[in-house]
Amino acid sequence: MDFEEFEVDIERAIENSDLSKSCTITQTLDWVDSTWYAPESRNARWMDLIGDYAGAEPFVIDGHSLLQVVLDDRLLSLAKDDDPSFQIIHAIYLLERILQNFRNRSANFDIVFFDVNRHLVLRAGESEFIVASRALARRLLYKHLQSLDSVNTFTFTSLSDKNWLDYRVRVKPMFVMVNDGGTLKEGVGQFAAHQILTQRLFIFDLLASGLAMAPLQGADFKDTKILTFVFESKLRSSQGGHFPNAVLSAGVAARDILTSHEQGPFDQVRSCVLGEASVSPSFFDLCATLRNVGLSYLSAFKSDTQPLLLAVFIIHILLLKDMSVQDRARRLPPMKPDLFTSLTKSFLPHILRATEAVIVANNASLDIDIRVFLCILRYLSEHPAQSLTEVLGPTVVKDAEDIFSELKLPHLDFSHLSVPFLPDDLYEMPIPLKLLPFSNPVFDEELSAIRIVTEGVTRTNPVEPVASGGEESDEWDDSSTSDESAVVLPSAGSSQNKTSKEDTHFFDTQHWHNHKKTILPQHLGGEAAAPMTEWQRNRRLRSDQRFMKTLHDQASTLTGALGAVLEQVKIPSAASLANQRSVKPKAVHVRSSGKSTSKLSKADVIREQNIAKKESKQASESAAWIASRVQEMESLDGANLEKCLQVLARNPRTREASVGAEIRVYRMHRLLREWIQSTNPDSSATRDKYSLSLMRLVKEVWEIGFSTKEMANAITSVLMTLGFSDYIDSLVVSGSADDRPLTFRFVKLVKSKTKTAIYDFMRIQEHPIIWQLRLFGEFMDRSMDGQADTRVTFKPDAWQREVLDAVDQNMSLLVVAPTSAGKTFISYYAMEKILRGSDDGILVYIAPTKALVAQVAAEIYARFSKDLNGRSCWAIHSRDYRVHDPQNCQILVTVPDILAIMLLSPPLAKMWTPRLKYVVLDEIHTIGQQEGGAVWEQILLLCPCPVIGLSATVGAPEKFNEWLESVQKAGGFQHKFVHYPHRYSHLRKFYYNIHEKPRDAFQGLSTYKTTERMRFLHPLSILSSSARSLPSDLALEAVDTLHLYRALSTCKALQPSILAALDPAVFFSSGKLLQQKDVIQYEEALKQHLVPLLSSFESQDSGTPLSRVIAQLQDDDLSRIPDRVLNSAPSRVVSSENIIHLVADLHAQGDLPGIFFSFDRSDCEYMAMILNRVLEIKEDRWRKTSPEWKRKMAQYEAYLQSAKERERQAARASKHKVDEEDKRADTSEWQASFRPDDPLSDFSFAGQGISYTPSELEEDIADFARRKLYLPEWTLKCLRRGIAVHHAGMNKGYRSLVESLFRRGFVRVIFATGTLALGINAPTKTSIFCGDSPFLTALMYRQCAGRAGRRGYDTLGKVVFYALPMSRVQRLVFSKLPSLSASFPVTSTLVVRLFNLLEGSDYSTTAVAAVQRLFRLPQISFSSEEGRYQLLHHLRFSIDYLRRARLLDEQGKPLNLFGIAAHLYYTEPSNLALVALLRSGVVHQICAQPSLRLAKRDFILLMANLFGRRYLPPACTKEEYIMEVVKKSPSMVILPPLSKTARDVLIDQEHEILQIFTGYALTYGAQHQDDLGPDHILPLSKRNISGTAEDGTSLIRDHLHRTAIRVVARSLFVANSGHDDHFNSVRDLAQTARRGLSLNEHTIPSFDSITGRTNQEDGKYALNAYLLDFYMHGQVAALAAANAVRRGDVWFLLQDFDLTLMTVRGVLEQLLQRGSVGGKSATPGNADLGEDADSGYASLEPVQWEDEEEEASGKQGKGGWESTQRPPGVSGADWRVFEVVNGALEEFHEKFRAMWA
Repeated sequence: MDFEEFEVDIERAIENSDLSKSCTITQTLDWVDSTWYAPESRNARWMDLIGDYAGAEPFVIDGHSLLQVVLDDRLLSLAKDDDPSFQIIHAIYLLERILQNFRNRSANFDIVFFDVNRHLVLRAGESEFIVASRALARRLLYKHLQSLDSVNTFTFTSLSDKNWLDYRVRVKPMFVMVNDGGTLKEGVGQFAAHQILTQRLFIFDLLASGLAMAPLQGADFKDTKILTFVFESKLRSSQGGHFPNAVLSAGVAARDILTSHEQGPFDQVRSCVLGEASVSPSFFDLCATLRNVGLSYLSAFKSDTQPLLLAVFIIHILLLKDMSVQDRARRLPPMKPDLFTSLTKSFLPHILRATEAVIVANNASLDIDIRVFLCILRYLSEHPAQSLTEVLGPTVVKDAEDIFSELKLPHLDFSHLSVPFLPDDLYEMPIPLKLLPFSNPVFDEELSAIRIVTEGVTRTNPVEPVASGGEESDEWDDSSTSDESAVVLPSAGSSQNKTSKEDTHFFDTQHWHNHKKTILPQHLGGEAAAPMTEWQRNRRLRSDQRFMKTLHDQASTLTGALGAVLEQVKIPSAASLANQRSVKPKAVHVRSSGKSTSKLSKADVIREQNIAKKESKQASESAAWIASRVQEMESLDGANLEKCLQVLARNPRTREASVGAEIRVYRMHRLLREWIQSTNPDSSATRDKYSLSLMRLVKEVWEIGFSTKEMANAITSVLMTLGFSDYIDSLVVSGSADDRPLTFRFVKLVKSKTKTAIYDFMRIQEHPIIWQLRLFGEFMDRSMDGQADTRVTFKPDAWQREVLDAVDQNMSLLVVAPTSAGKTFISYYAMEKILRGSDDGILVYIAPTKALVAQVAAEIYARFSKDLNGRSCWAIHSRDYRVHDPQNCQILVTVPDILAIMLLSPPLAKMWTPRLKYVVLDEIHTIGQQEGGAVWEQILLLCPCPVIGLSATVGAPEKFNEWLESVQKAGGFQHKFVHYPHRYSHLRKFYYNIHEKPRDAFQGLSTYKTTERMRFLHPLSILSSSARSLPSDLALEAVDTLHLYRALSTCKALQPSILAALDPAVFFSSGKLLQQKDVIQYEEALKQHLVPLLSSFESQDSGTPLSRVIAQLQDDDLSRIPDRVLNSAPSRVVSSENIIHLVADLHAQGDLPGIFFSFDRSDCEYMAMILNRVLEIKEDRWRKTSPEWKRKMAQYEAYLQSAKERERQAARASKHKVDEEDKRADTSEWQASFRPDDPLSDFSFAGQGISYTPSELEEDIADFARRKLYLPEWTLKCLRRGIAVHHAGMNKGYRSLVESLFRRGFVRVIFATGTLALGINAPTKTSIFCGDSPFLTALMYRQCAGRAGRRGYDTLGKVVFYALPMSRVQRLVFSKLPSLSASFPVTSTLVVRLFNLLEGSDYSTTAVAAVQRLFRLPQISFSSEEGRYQLLHHLRFSIDYLRRARLLDEQGKPLNLFGIAAHLYYTEPSNLALVALLRSGVVHQICAQPSLRLAKRDFILLMANLFGRRYLPPACTKEEYIMEVVKKSPSMVILPPLSKTARDVLIDQEHEILQIFTGYALTYGAQHQDDLGPDHILPLSKRNISGTAEDGTSLIRDHLHRTAIRVVARSLFVANSGHDDHFNSVRDLAQTARRGLSLNEHTIPSFDSITGRTNQEDGKYALNAYLLDFYMHGQVAALAAANAVRRGDVWFLLQDFDLTLMTVRGVLEQLLQRGSVGGKSATPGNADLGEDADSGYASLEPVQWEDEEEEASGKQGKGGWESTQRPPGVSGADWRVFEVVNGALEEFHEKFRAMWA
């Protein structure tokens, strides 16, 4: 269900189509792209397939798309017109490497070949050599895939193949990775349009069949992620979603043409369908196969055969059998055109076709290497005097001659072939770049293990600066001879092996976006804050007061684990405790609790007597109070009695044991009377209802632990009557010593004489165990060995006590326990420990979202207070705002990015970081997410204290814990892992049967009757055939276990002896109530016997035992719906029409409040608006037609008209004394509070009868207006009806109010994205999943579902699936959590920040320890296997790059533009590219333009190319589509490329980077060759291509060995295509490095992605011009309509860029100020400290909320210098750059503010 504005309405598009029946293939393709594919591409999302989408779900890789990626590899010498080669071993290596990339990321995939989409692989219409080569390669690669044990390969004809449909039912793949064919370009083959069209139609059919699609070509394997676009399936072929006949006819014609041109000359190859059978190469006769190849070749091409070449071809294959991959590393021998033409036009196409024919016919496989073939041919032609036996060896000669004789080949004379070959080209081995000198005390120690040569002189060819033009100088160069003072930044051509006079040391002491604000505050050694003006003080005070009120209101709605309001604990400061200890303590008298050997003093005796009297008096008063309450209740019944009992439950007196027990016994008494008097007392439904209520009360009295004799007798009689006589001993509490009678006469249930039950109908009709499983499951005791513990206010379970012990011992912790299990207390226990321990220690709480930050702060405020002499005990610091002083508190609540910055901040490393005592990482599983995961890992590695990791959803937590434990032990901290798998409250799942129409239309809540479309799903009733095991977190309720046992028994699925043992009456012992842990044991026993059944389960075979069990468990209504309907997603119309029924059903069943999860922000808003609109329409209709409403309005009008009369009466009454009761009676008329415009309760889901009133809501809404927080009118209308929307794009104040109202019970319907899934305190009874989404992953499903049934609120949570296909529900429920994967790359930016940390903190102990721990870990990342030595080599060469980039000096001190590189760390390599462009003068050149407007535009264009790299899918870049879009929009959509000057500079820099890291690879490869091992093993199959000849040596083998390419860093398999250790790019280096040499291209600061031409055939996409477009026009609507940026994402994307511009402006301002005459010294001691300080990251003023943001943000947007005059000492060129940067920032910021204000 997607209501997004990008949704493609294909049916409407086809209706409006003007497609002609006689159009060409190219015209048809253009129509398909413009009408469907390009708009569909706009809706695609760039995602991490594994981490954010599929998880462990199965998916399909299209086999032909996979082969196309392999064969199109530009380094592969195969099927290239300019290269007569066929290097299949390189192709096999590429194939395995791609598959290994998937396997390394735990992808769960099969490879599927569809015959219909083979055309992109075969490329019919191109040269015969290319077609023949690709056809044979396709066969050989397919054979190789079949031989791989670790990969499943399937073959089908098309999507309509019955076998494919069966496969889909069996495996249930989530999506298909397939190439889309790309775009039609000039100069491609004559049938390119045909191939692309057939592929587009295939994708259309794929999406229409209900499967999602992800392009394989262009997918990016980054760290542990697979990034690509995901196309969701929204087309429904069953509902008319199909192309017009003209398109389908063109598709058929294109396919026929391609097929006709793909045919070879052999009948055997007429069918291009790949076969399923597989034969290993060892099982076929090589000589016989070669003979058949020769015969096929000679017979098919009689008039054009070359027997000499055929003989060499046969010889080369015989030699390949025993040849090593090293000897096959060859360049193409130079040859004359005649031989080249002969090979490519005749021999090679013919022999390859013949080989393919034999492979198909014989089901064989051959190894072919045309480079080896040519080398043998050349050798034989140049050595005609040598005999074949000498050259080849006896074994090969014998086999060859046998084949030659059978083929009747003529005498072989190679002498005339020597002429066509040319002399070999000269080749030079690459020489590694020598490193610049470097020495640093900390890094020298770490790098001492490696040996690398350094140079002593400067590099001779520095990058030349680019002249900027104009009369002003071009560079940031202190060597300028201008009459002005030297400018600040260095030139690119200065000396680099030592710090020159123009290099400026950079001190990281200033705020990242405003250099006047410092990081270090006064209390940590900084200067005093500047005095505030009166206006500033008043503003600060107003802001503080408003925030504290908001916080107080929010805190008042928070509750603890048991549902009780939090009570604040006042913690004394350590200083005050020290003062108290110095004073002699007073004696404290405690009442004796037992026998004492010493005699009590007279005073003690009197004190004991007083206490006894007080207790006696209290008991008497309680007895009198309850007697009066019972008397009052005797006159009540039904709803009035229930209401009275609820009021009594809130009375503090009921907490007394005697009162609480008696009220419950009285409740039993009234229930029994009600049961006896009911109309149908002996029906099973009535018996279930009353027996359940009575047994719950019995259990509650037992838990209270108080009883009198009469109470015990009453409960005994209840148990006997119900049939629980065996439970009397365990459930009846013996009477207390001071026995007293009940205040009422309990109903008589047992005959006095016979002691038998009076009412037989009350006795349960089944075994008590069965009754408990059926009815009592959600009320069973859930504790797991719970025991009292003085450290907490509840009885902790055993695992919770383990946690408490670990915190007490300052251990590091990883706690994995499901939502509601009870792990929240851990954080607050650690906080209290820190607060009580000292006044200086710090605990940092990291929350993954800003919403959670605000809530946790409110909860801390509600729980703790501590007087710290003016300091706050807690603070908030997020990216947008901060509250209190983050560096002067004890509990800091923040987000990961902020803490990472603080840990790497030099000033804080000296004063703040050493005070850290604990870091709590809530929702630690987010370490595996695509965005921001590395930051979590960075925190764990750099933290100087123990950590507490908390999560409910970690897949395979043992693996992650193993790594975390190693990190903590490296830091000197003991570590404990606690894994508790059980929820406190069960989740019951329901499927909303949207396919069945409701009986009645919705008319109002009071008359609404449930549609009964909420159908219960037994967890095992939706078991699919793809499940071969049950997820570890799949839990069964007590009743589920009973139903499962009955189904197993009915179907006789197990042996009789096993069924007898599993009988609940046998399995459980009677005599005491079942507990949850008993049911868990029973569940495990049942699951143990299900495992064998799963192995033989086929959902299509209804006869298997498990199929029969599943059929027994299925809901009857759902089983009647055809699978085709049940497994299809409903249309948008149906989904939106049924929302009112869904919510009304939940309301009628008492299942609200509910959170309705949809993972698209627009969908959330749309559904809320639909629901509100329906309620408004129905309400308006009722008001117009209801006589009741008309009467009420008439009375109200009359009341208003009599207002003056009431005023006169009031005036008269004021002159006389009026009794208070009479006064109250006069003012109690309903009209006084009546507001006719308020929503009526019959048409509102707002909570009724709660403390929060509609008038209070109006006050809160008015407060929004006062604070200038403008909300859309529809949000306010929804709020008034108890409906809200919650997602990250909503206003922060609004979200906070929604959360508060949801907890108070006023808002009962929330439409939310995943923002409410991560730990937000929003207790809900039901979680509803509204429609499918690629973001609805196994992880997100568990997070969202876990919100339901929170501990202390519900004993049972409910999960409802709405508008999802049943197949998707099956996949979600039975999905397994993906293993955590993350990456902590040691990037160049991180390295320079580590040096900054050391240098800026004066090598503080904390900083040194952090660096040492980082590089001494055996495994720096839990997802990498990178060895320490390799890491150190990478580190050393990264340092060399930073030296050459002039970001570090020889001792590791940060220089010059370090601020831009470090402060924009999260944008690498764009940050380093900007540094290079500033150094080279490119930015000066841009800014020196006469027109300031053009200069600012070009600067934004440059920045957008660097920092706004958002890709467009290829279909959106077609000229026709762009013209159509641009014509209707102010946006240009496609971002113009970098200027030639900028691109040339970055290309030069890229070449230098490539030199540096090629040097790394060569140096490490040479020094550690033995450690790396041999490089002749294929990556996935582990097949060894080392070669062992039967004959030993021979002349040709020696020659091949001697002339082969020798490589150190390059893979030998890639060298097979002639590539040596000269690399073309960083990507080339990283992707083709040899085995064992781990090179992560994302850790090398490569500019290739920035300089690369976009929208080219290499798979790159065009860049979206959204940033430049917004700068030009400022229209959000245009970004959504033309640039295809989702509205919910706009704010975040623009904010990121806004902060980037601020950072650049701030660094330039700081450097210019230091270079100006009279500028501040660059030393931190003299830094100009501002009023406030923080971590240096973007923050607004302290305690700034929505009302302050616009104003504060406006201040941020202004430049630091008030004057627009150039400061003295700053050159004109430098000042011009600052003017342009500052002006561009202000323009962008103004448009951005206007957008969100």
